[in-house]
Amino acid sequence: MLIHPQFDPVAIHLGPLAVHWYGLMYLLGFLLFLRLGRERLRALPRPGWDNKFLDDLLFYGVLGVVAGGRLGEVLFYHPGYYAAHPLEVFAVWRGGMSFHGGFLGVLAAMALFARKRKIKWLPLMDFVAPLVPLGLGAGRIGNFINAELWGRPASVPWAMVFPNVDDIPRHPSQLYEFALEGAVLFALLWLYSGKPRPAGAVSGLFLIGYGGFRFLAEYTRNPDDGVFGLMTFGISMGQWLSAPMVLAGAGMMVWARRKKIPG
Repeated sequence: MLIHPQFDPVAIHLGPLAVHWYGLMYLLGFLLFLRLGRERLRALPRPGWDNKFLDDLLFYGVLGVVAGGRLGEVLFYHPGYYAAHPLEVFAVWRGGMSFHGGFLGVLAAMALFARKRKIKWLPLMDFVAPLVPLGLGAGRIGNFINAELWGRPASVPWAMVFPNVDDIPRHPSQLYEFALEGAVLFALLWLYSGKPRPAGAVSGLFLIGYGGFRFLAEYTRNPDDGVFGLMTFGISMGQWLSAPMVLAGAGMMVWARRKKIPG
């Protein structure tokens, strides 16, 4: 049995300024996006898609992630709490970001970016998809450092006690999600997108991979303590939000293979 180290959520104190680990993980994710994006631009160059293009793309993506992720957390998981504490909606440095809300925010931000640049939205999403998983993995490390989103009770040898919760050994579900949604999904998408694919294929694989991995990981994750908990059929809100991703991804990949529109 392991015990969570109970890290200080503040990484650096700079006078009155406190730099939180959670925020640093998001910064790391954005830096990885730029680094990997430059690699993809070199491997599969496109006219007009250069480093400046990538910087602007990241700016729109950050807005989508932060706004959508926070709104998703508020609306999907804890509407009652934030209705009673409205100012805490803006306290993103404390954690509490919904992937599914951030995903919808990024879709909207990328649609706006594509319209502004007069480029096709789907090939843009295919370009973005492989750049996302390592950032997601960094976010899960942030969850682990904050000792939040802990797992369900477990008897496996690596079960971990989170003293901020109770003295029951639990799955370190944050690390499972780091491995699946971060490392494994990145490897799958990076390898698959290394060659030209029809428009929509890479995005479809992302939807299948993330939705499937998240659905499985939720079986080890303690149900969120908002108003929902476990829902119909004994599955969580995260699973209800992830299942349509798998279906949509499968449909997108079939469509991409049939249409064979250049990506």
